[in-house]
Amino acid sequence: MNQPFVTGFVQTPAGIVPKISSDLHWPDHWGTIKARWGVGRMHYTVDPGLYALGEPNDQSPVLVTANYKMSFDRLREALSNRKAWILVLDTKGINVWCAAGKGTFGTDELVRRVEFSGLDQVVSHRRLILPQLSGPGVAAYKVKKSIGFNVVFGPVQAVDLPVFLDAGLKATPDMRQKTFPMGERLVLIPVELVSALKWYVLILPVFFLLGGLGASSGFWNNALNHGLFAVLNLLAALAAGAVLTPILLPWLPGRAFSQKGVIMGVIMAGVMVVFSTTYLHLNVGLLEILAWFFLTPALSAYLAMNFTGSSTFTSLSGVRKEMRWAVPFEIIGGVAGLILWFGSRFVV
Repeated sequence: MNQPFVTGFVQTPAGIVPKISSDLHWPDHWGTIKARWGVGRMHYTVDPGLYALGEPNDQSPVLVTANYKMSFDRLREALSNRKAWILVLDTKGINVWCAAGKGTFGTDELVRRVEFSGLDQVVSHRRLILPQLSGPGVAAYKVKKSIGFNVVFGPVQAVDLPVFLDAGLKATPDMRQKTFPMGERLVLIPVELVSALKWYVLILPVFFLLGGLGASSGFWNNALNHGLFAVLNLLAALAAGAVLTPILLPWLPGRAFSQKGVIMGVIMAGVMVVFSTTYLHLNVGLLEILAWFFLTPALSAYLAMNFTGSSTFTSLSGVRKEMRWAVPFEIIGGVAGLILWFGSRFVV
């Protein structure tokens, strides 16, 4: 009842149920923005339990979701001017699809939450509508056997729920397909970028200062030349792996994310050489350039692999298989690049 989005309460045979609205307000939108940038994301939660959307009755549908607030908000927003019961599972603040894979959006939690909420006293029907993406975690026949409720898997996207409900819980083929267009990839980039930037805050000054070593032109002259070149290449690797690879994902050759990251890394290494020497007039040697043609693709490939957890077409076994061969190559490329770069600092 103390949650800011609760607008009142509804009295049911099972007790008082918090009442919510389908309208989202500025605190809801601001919370989403922060979560997208990784700020408090793991604590962006809703209390598990039963909620009343509008003024539902015993015949109103029961829709199940995760207690990750963004999932909760997308669901209630999609049900504008609808009357429904929303059952929120304790998924430890994880979204539906990831929670289903991790087991927190699972059969046991669903059964337990139905029993705790007294749902059998609230509705006269015995039907639960679950997101399609929760399928990997829920065994419908076990739910039916345990508590007598039938599980119906709804569409992939919450926005399709009104049509799904009006069609008598019938989903079209398009509702069953999970796409991954540009817009969806773009909104996932910030959290990956912020995660990498936490390390970059430490790494960039180190490379800038190490660039001042060697040669005879003086420490700060070296740092402003070779150190700056290193910083630019590190930022290029970040852009290649955490930004450009997700944006260009369908068009980059290969299936492995690491392979796509390597390709973008090589391209960005070449761009940095041209930009730094032509426009910034930095004086860099061939050994130094060669070093970054190892380092930039290796780092870009590693960062690109991090995006596998955000994509719609990877699997745990596929990720493990890729890591077995990709990570050693990334380590070899990174070590070789570091050796060449350190060596270039002391070669006239």
